[in-house]
Amino acid sequence: MTEPLFCIENLRVAYPSHRATEKIDWAVDDVSFTLNKGEKLGLIGESGCGKSTIGRAVMRLLPPSSRIEGQIKYRGKPVFGLNSVQLRQFRGEVVALVFQDPMTRLDPLMTIGEHCIETLRAHQPQLSRRQAKEKALATLEKVKIPANRWGQYPHEFSGGMRQRVAIALALLLNPKAIVADEPTTSLDVTVASEILQELTRLCNEHEMALLLISHDLAMVGEYCDRIAVMYEGKIVETGSVKSIFHHPQHQYTQSLLKAALHIHLEEDSVVETNNSMLVRELSTHKSHQQPTPLLKVKDLKQYYTLEGNLLEQWLSKEKRVIKAVDEVNFELYPGEILGLVGESGCGKSTLSRTILQLIRPTSGAVEFLGEDLTRLSPQQMRQKRRHIQMVFQDPHACLNPLMTIGESIADPLFIHQLATPAQAKERVERMLKRVGLTPVEDYYYRYPSDLSGGQQQRVAIARALITHPQLLICDEPVSMLDASVQTQVLDLMLELKREFNLTYLFITHDLWVARFLCDRIAVMNAGKIVELGETEEIFTNPQHPYTQKLLKAAPLLGELH
Repeated sequence: MTEPLFCIENLRVAYPSHRATEKIDWAVDDVSFTLNKGEKLGLIGESGCGKSTIGRAVMRLLPPSSRIEGQIKYRGKPVFGLNSVQLRQFRGEVVALVFQDPMTRLDPLMTIGEHCIETLRAHQPQLSRRQAKEKALATLEKVKIPANRWGQYPHEFSGGMRQRVAIALALLLNPKAIVADEPTTSLDVTVASEILQELTRLCNEHEMALLLISHDLAMVGEYCDRIAVMYEGKIVETGSVKSIFHHPQHQYTQSLLKAALHIHLEEDSVVETNNSMLVRELSTHKSHQQPTPLLKVKDLKQYYTLEGNLLEQWLSKEKRVIKAVDEVNFELYPGEILGLVGESGCGKSTLSRTILQLIRPTSGAVEFLGEDLTRLSPQQMRQKRRHIQMVFQDPHACLNPLMTIGESIADPLFIHQLATPAQAKERVERMLKRVGLTPVEDYYYRYPSDLSGGQQQRVAIARALITHPQLLICDEPVSMLDASVQTQVLDLMLELKREFNLTYLFITHDLWVARFLCDRIAVMNAGKIVELGETEEIFTNPQHPYTQKLLKAAPLLGELH
């Protein structure tokens, strides 16, 4: 019998704790599984269940004072026994890690090209700079990054483009295995599909193993051979994709599939679920538009000029212009949910930041309740932001690492002088419970670093909702959440919309989330809105070729199930 590439045996991991307690809180608890040469294993489960911890344990990237029991073996040899020289070679040449957040992998002071050259020459010093660049450009091309972006810095890339760079860096040294931790969280469906097709093609061609850590059941089902389901630090079920999807044995696996299908089923089927009342409400709302829009965007433009270096400026007579947002027009009505979908880098996030006046537009108008926000002073705009809140794609963008979770959520109440400390504490505790962070007394005093990525995103949502805004701009607010929590948060957003007559501009690359939640959908491509219409019309009768391409690329769980 062929020896497994990786063998994880009775692995237990506990992170350093400052609490004085005899009980050990195991993040990973007695986990065992194998990963064979060329095999693609999907590891799924809720945020905080230990998925990412396993990935970091395989790479020996756990904090030094972590408590570790059990073994991880690569071709029969213990990984925990590697010395510093062997470990450096092991990371990259044997196994590479694609992080959930690409900014943890990219140095903001280095160009993309410098990242590639440094990685290659650290492991292959015999390569000349020209040879290293040729190899790097070929790898970047595989993940759809053109050669003309070689000299740019990470901040000049969208979130999805940065993730593509991180994937390219992982592929540079042709490793034997890749641990991909939510590798397509920030990518649109077309790019995610291309990336995963490329990853799986490379696995097949080079017999490279893939451990795909994800909360996206449809994606795992489409690209993996086997699935391992994690819950509270343990693997509760493992098997082929077909057996897991058609005959789930564990109660948690069954609940995950039920939650995911709740989002992925087409509207006629969704009506039969427990949320039939919500879906019918959305359906009736889709045919109704109030005469006065809450938000009106008119001929909005956000152009950026690429200056280049002094030589480029001297040689070039014309300045290069990036049209991030190009003559965008739409209206958003009170109580409506408008979905904004499109590939990473198409201008969705730039549009949202321009609406909120975090960046001033090149031209055009943004009218909120009839008032043009582009004409307001910074002080006036700060006062307006009580009524327009934003949930960012990266929760780190709004969470201070030195503030407790309770302090972070309460902060907007104090900024806008909406509550006393006692009132704020009561409202924060209520909001923590609403977004599923319980026990409340525990999470209230934690810090962002104590939470998983999904938990941090729930805190960001709670912080945005705490002032009861009229308009909530959501930039991928559930992209980091597993299916069960994703469903809970989306249902919560629907409940809050009804309760407080909220209006959402919902930015997402997940078309099935958009279909589940949104009344209308605007499809964005290359800075323009190419199609806008009622949700079901977009899905059943897409007019624009780009919309058709997006829908074709999106994996549907119902088809796999």
